[in-house]
Amino acid sequence: MGTIRTKRTLQVWKIVALWTVAAAALSSAAAAKRRAAGGERAAAGSCARAHAASVEDFGAVGDGATSNTAAFAAAVAHLARFESDGGAMLVVPPGRWLTGPFNITCSHFTLFLHRHAVILASQNISEWPAIDPLPSYGRGRDLPGPRYSNFIMGSNLTDVIITGDNGTIDGQGKFWWDKFHKKELDHTRGHLLEIMYSDHVLISNLTFVDSPFWTIHPVYSSNVIISGVTILAPTDSPNTDGIDPDSCSYVRIEDCYIVSGDDCIAVKSGWDEYGIAFNMPSQHIVIKRLTCVSPTSSLIALGSEMSGGIRDVRAEDVTAINTESGVRIKTSVGRGGFVRDVFVRGMTLHTMKWVFFMTGGYGQHPDDKYNPDALPVIEDIHYSNAVAENVSMVASLDGIRGDPFTGICISNVTAGVTELKKKKVQWNCTDVEGVWSDVAPRPCMSLRDKGTYEAPCKFPEERLPIESVEINPCSF
Repeated sequence: MGTIRTKRTLQVWKIVALWTVAAAALSSAAAAKRRAAGGERAAAGSCARAHAASVEDFGAVGDGATSNTAAFAAAVAHLARFESDGGAMLVVPPGRWLTGPFNITCSHFTLFLHRHAVILASQNISEWPAIDPLPSYGRGRDLPGPRYSNFIMGSNLTDVIITGDNGTIDGQGKFWWDKFHKKELDHTRGHLLEIMYSDHVLISNLTFVDSPFWTIHPVYSSNVIISGVTILAPTDSPNTDGIDPDSCSYVRIEDCYIVSGDDCIAVKSGWDEYGIAFNMPSQHIVIKRLTCVSPTSSLIALGSEMSGGIRDVRAEDVTAINTESGVRIKTSVGRGGFVRDVFVRGMTLHTMKWVFFMTGGYGQHPDDKYNPDALPVIEDIHYSNAVAENVSMVASLDGIRGDPFTGICISNVTAGVTELKKKKVQWNCTDVEGVWSDVAPRPCMSLRDKGTYEAPCKFPEERLPIESVEINPCSF
């Protein structure tokens, strides 16, 4: 093993602002591992750590064929010793580095991938152990019981940065998708990257390819920035969501390009009775300058796992091309929870099935123990300034009988319906209530015309603290 290089002069991604610690409603066990909420200021982490090492220092070989599972594990274990001594950085140089799943075990840690560096996920299923299901889900999402390990994962961390000079993390997902379709898997597939119970997380300037399941999954975490990320998967690949903030607070997603077989962004917060009991909402989420291609799913989805609640989601300047729907709210009887205070401004959509989609009939449940009286609350949903071309239908808005979706506001929206669909119904609305202004084609009768003399739909003018964090690129 080579000598660890300390006080390295590489200037990698550097956060130059202070982060505001999220006032998140965490479980008592998780709260003990975080700073107390209430506006405390904390210094931002930096990729320029006091200690650094290359995976080559631990015997890794970047030929795309040699297994480097032991080398990655040894590198992380060694660098974890410097958690309280200025932190550490693991550098992945150019090459194709095959490895099984690995766990980031220390705070104040940076994983940096050089340009032309590719971390390849092993296709040896024996290297993917079963791990516990998420407590807010109660079981694996595909199958009851545990789930396969995530490829890169970390839990109970502070100040973790996963970045690079546009290096690549490749999940080699076809191996998993084929087994999923053939029903040959014993457990739910793992995510490409999952960070859990953590605070102050930056994921930037990387390409993620062919995840077995959801691609980037921050869960039970706060102060998360995902910036300048490209996510690629075949558009027919199963459940390859792009970015899924799940029971997270203060999340910023920006300047990302996603091609996916499922939702490009899916905000979640737990599944039925398990999510209700865990009771951790996703909240204070900002999405900007996102481009999405997903022919069977959506640009931004809220749910369907939303039993812990979703609130204060702000999206603007977002684009979808050849995507099923722009914004999609999914829930069902038995979910409980809420989706409220959602603000979307500035959507540009090309070749869509729907501009807006809501359903109260997304009826997948983890088991038969869900409470059919647990009805979701969907309210205060604001869409403004959208232009759509080549649309099959403007909107499908279906609430729940006896539990309508309320407070819907749609303003300044123009949708060009494809010639083949113009004679068909352009809006379908049941069990929804709201208002509209300056929308063409004219909305359904369930939405009241508020008139052009009234103010357009709301969008918060006060920025969230997470929006003020600056990220400066590195140079070598």
